[in-house]
Amino acid sequence: MAQSPDDNSNGSGDRSGLHIQPGSPSAPRSPSRAIQPEAAPPPPVRSRHARNPIVITINFVLSMAVLAIIAAGAALYWGKGQFDAKGPLTEEKVFIVAGGTSLPQIAAKLEDEGIITNSLVFEAGTRLFKKENKIKAGEYAFPAGISMQEVMEDLVEGRAIYHSVTFPEGWTSAQIINRLQANGILQGDVATIPAEGSLMPETYTFTRGTSKARIIEQMQKSMNENIARIWEKRSQGLPIDTPEELVILASIVEKETSKVDEHPRVAAVFVNRLRKGMPLQSDPTILYGLFGGNAWTKDRSAITRSMLKEKNPYNTYQIKALPPGPIGNPSVAALEAVANPARTKDLYFVADGTGGHAFAETYKQHQRNVANWRKVEKELRARQAAEKKKN
Repeated sequence: MAQSPDDNSNGSGDRSGLHIQPGSPSAPRSPSRAIQPEAAPPPPVRSRHARNPIVITINFVLSMAVLAIIAAGAALYWGKGQFDAKGPLTEEKVFIVAGGTSLPQIAAKLEDEGIITNSLVFEAGTRLFKKENKIKAGEYAFPAGISMQEVMEDLVEGRAIYHSVTFPEGWTSAQIINRLQANGILQGDVATIPAEGSLMPETYTFTRGTSKARIIEQMQKSMNENIARIWEKRSQGLPIDTPEELVILASIVEKETSKVDEHPRVAAVFVNRLRKGMPLQSDPTILYGLFGGNAWTKDRSAITRSMLKEKNPYNTYQIKALPPGPIGNPSVAALEAVANPARTKDLYFVADGTGGHAFAETYKQHQRNVANWRKVEKELRARQAAEKKKN
């Protein structure tokens, strides 16, 4: 039969006009091909930027930086725990930091002596707190279990062990220097003996490493400050014209009585004598004139007749004025007593046998007091002799 022009040339009866190539994705597959896996898609084409060596290097550096930050954080956390943790000491220990010692040296010594567990952690922690240049030299007492942070705080705050040295009132400058030189903790030597009356006798505290010269400076400063203060508040009309004369008379008062409550009354006796042009007649001045600053290093308390007659510029039995200089270093109490003496008319005093003195306005009263003292003195000697026989 002849076909019309509209018929499909392949005789399939498909009139759509589409022609599907075998093997195309939309072409129907046979049952055997349908069960076979499809081919994997080709890999994506990498960007030329991703393969750039600079990009690779940057990525590596960033990765290492992240790891370093993590490691640093972990180390900081661990170190902080160690820095704050209880230390290895089981009992109190004394530790000395010498002047000029560096932080690494201090840290190493702390670890060697078993005060801390890790010198590197201590050093790092101290630097982290920016305290490496604030550690103070001295002698420290660290308690058991002290942490590294507490050790650092003690060293920075200077919480060192304090020692003390005491100089009794009225001591001469030579006596003071002898005690300083004998101190085994203070450093250095004193080249010259300071002027008499220039040192304030009292107790001074210091840390290990302090020099003897530093103590002398403190004593001189204290004396100057007290003299200036007391001189400004002195009573009017005193027969004392200068602060130097105030010190001279105060040094005599200091040697005449050890009882502070008697200072103003003893001072009044000497002030009254100066006003009347009478000699002070003070035994300690004679001893100082004869033996100087070492007058009281031996038993030289007894005044002999030959001493009274011997001429020396400090012999207040012969001169009717103050001696040329102090005979010791007076205390604040003695200086204040001279600046504001008791308002009495007393001109004499003598020991009363009780450690104090009996005062008198007239020579007749004084003679009675002297007689009483001699009686007491005789009884004391008799008792001492009896005790010697028993022993």
